[in-house]
Amino acid sequence: MHDNTTARGRILRGVGGLYSILLDGAEGSIVSCRARGLFRHLDITPLPGDRVELALTERADTTEDNGDGGEMMIAEIIDRRSALIRPPLANLDYLFITMASAKPTPIPETIDKLTAIAEHNGIEPVIVIGKSELDPAEAERLAAVYRSAGYAVFSLSCRTGEGIAPLRAYIAEHLPGKVAAFAGASGVGKSTLMTELFPTLQLETGGLSRKIERGRHTTRQVDLYPLDVGGDKPAFLADTPGFSMLDFARFDFFSLDDLPHAMREFAPHLGKCRYTDCTHLCEEGCAIVEAVAAGEIAPSRHASYCAMYAVLKEKKAWK
Repeated sequence: MHDNTTARGRILRGVGGLYSILLDGAEGSIVSCRARGLFRHLDITPLPGDRVELALTERADTTEDNGDGGEMMIAEIIDRRSALIRPPLANLDYLFITMASAKPTPIPETIDKLTAIAEHNGIEPVIVIGKSELDPAEAERLAAVYRSAGYAVFSLSCRTGEGIAPLRAYIAEHLPGKVAAFAGASGVGKSTLMTELFPTLQLETGGLSRKIERGRHTTRQVDLYPLDVGGDKPAFLADTPGFSMLDFARFDFFSLDDLPHAMREFAPHLGKCRYTDCTHLCEEGCAIVEAVAAGEIAPSRHASYCAMYAVLKEKKAWK
């Protein structure tokens, strides 16, 4: 710890280089300050979820107050376990991957990219299927796919209230002291669901554009909310900007070698293929392909794997 460190805390949000930080042991006190210029030179960006040390700036010995928390600055990021690019969050424990049964139509590859990114970063994916009243059969089909992959799955409707209680119970059991995010495509109802679960959040929500049937980007930045979900410690929940795709060609989420290990249901079959350099795409004697044929791995999950493989295979190491 630096000699001039004044406090520690957790970043709740960052907008325009100004960060809101919940201080440790200060009964919910939140301060706003900027980060040391060194972070920018090192190409390090503090993220919501980061644990940080705050230090006094040279201006702290004066009476100057410009209203931006200038007397303190972020001096150090503490023990960052993981960092996601999109949504931009650090130290996540749980990622609630949210989709709708319809309107907008769920895109399996987008969902599976998120589960793979979470797995690679040691984050527990939880699948949430909203708007179940619009297409109950599709909601159940999706639930079966992800339950068979080994994930906790919740199918629910904010309109009718069905399925909300089990998710609320899961949160109360697993999230005290943890950091979690709700993420998914625009318009699937992330903010509506979070407001249903935690009415004090009063998050802005938006509908769907009838013209393109895509959600309006109601949430424009990541906001982390400390919440009392029971237990001795608060949970931290994030509402995240909506998105329509995850660009594996542009961003370095993980490498081609990491991909098979990012598919949870592949684990029992890895190392059992006829060829040691098996790509798990279509080779004869591939244990993964055989598991798909046997109904042990959902075809849609394997299709997502193949799509991610194709992009990562063509990606140059220097990108």
